[in-house]
Amino acid sequence: MAVFYKLYQDNRKNSKHKGSWYGRAKHIDTVSTEQLSEEMQENCTVKRADILAVISELVTTMQRKLQQSMSVKIDRLGTFKIGISTTSASSVKEFSAQKNVKGTHLLFRPETKIDKNGYRHRAMLSGVAVKELPKNDVKKEDEKETETP
Repeated sequence: MAVFYKLYQDNRKNSKHKGSWYGRAKHIDTVSTEQLSEEMQENCTVKRADILAVISELVTTMQRKLQQSMSVKIDRLGTFKIGISTTSASSVKEFSAQKNVKGTHLLFRPETKIDKNGYRHRAMLSGVAVKELPKNDVKKEDEKETETP
C-alpha cells in the first residue's frame, strides 16, 4: 500500500512559483480507535476490549502528565508536549500569564533514528511508498460520449 498524493497548482497572485505544480498528501479515510482495536486483536493475544481500556487509560494518563509540564514519550511513536502561544511584554516585570499567554497547543515530535551514515529517519515513515491518487473518470450526464451505431 502507499500514501496517495494529489497534484495541485499554485494559483496565488503574488507567488514567485505561480503556475507550478506540487503534490499534496491525500488521505482517503480515517481509522477509528474501535477499528484499530479490531485489527490489533487479530494480530495478538489481547482482546479488543482490553486494547480499548488501555488506550483510554493512556489518554487520561498522558493528559495528566502533559498538564504537569512533562513530555510524554511513547517508544517507536514519538514525544508529545504542551506548547504555549504568547504575546510580547516590554520587560520581564510586565510579563504575566494572565495577560500574555494567549493559548496552549499540543506538539508532537516523531521518534527519529540516526543510521550509520548520520541520516535521520522518522520511525513511522520507514518503508513508506508514495503513489498518485487514481483519477475519478466518471463523467457527468451531459459530458458522456454518445455511441454511434
